[in-house]
Amino acid sequence: MMPGTEGYRRPARWMHWLIAVLVLLMIPAGLIMVQKGLPRPVQDTLFIFHKNTGVILFLLMVLRLAYRWRYPPPPLPGSVPGWQRLAAHVTHIGLYVLLIVMPISGYVRVRAGGFPIEGLDALGIGTLLPKSEALATAAQSVHITCAFLLMALIGLHVAAALQHALIRRDGIWSRIWPP
Repeated sequence: MMPGTEGYRRPARWMHWLIAVLVLLMIPAGLIMVQKGLPRPVQDTLFIFHKNTGVILFLLMVLRLAYRWRYPPPPLPGSVPGWQRLAAHVTHIGLYVLLIVMPISGYVRVRAGGFPIEGLDALGIGTLLPKSEALATAAQSVHITCAFLLMALIGLHVAAALQHALIRRDGIWSRIWPP
């Protein structure tokens, strides 16, 4: 790590990478599971994975936000231009918002649609919503829109990380990479 580039604490780093891996598994699962002509057992498996991983991601995001509130991220080094600071700040807020809205809208879509969430059902946690096709459809629209926004922000986030790691080599990458 370069001088002046204080890193994130170890729990924040591990939460970041665990959430990243789960999200990067959820995106293709979500895109594939809705394709027409997919064999039903494959589609069912992807739906079960997507719904239950969404619950786990929501819980991890709540934990991550609580941790971030308790332990704010280290400041960016002074060498980072103001526009990049602003872009990083806005991108991080967007990622956090979308990673909370996505599982909530998915939950509403599934439960209002009258479908199970196997992990919650196994724990005896029933639905909090009545069956409503209108609510399910609205939640599905939010979920799909946020999914594409999330993919765009992830692309921007990864591009910026690679730029710092491979081109600028300014220590920003090592702030979050697990030690």
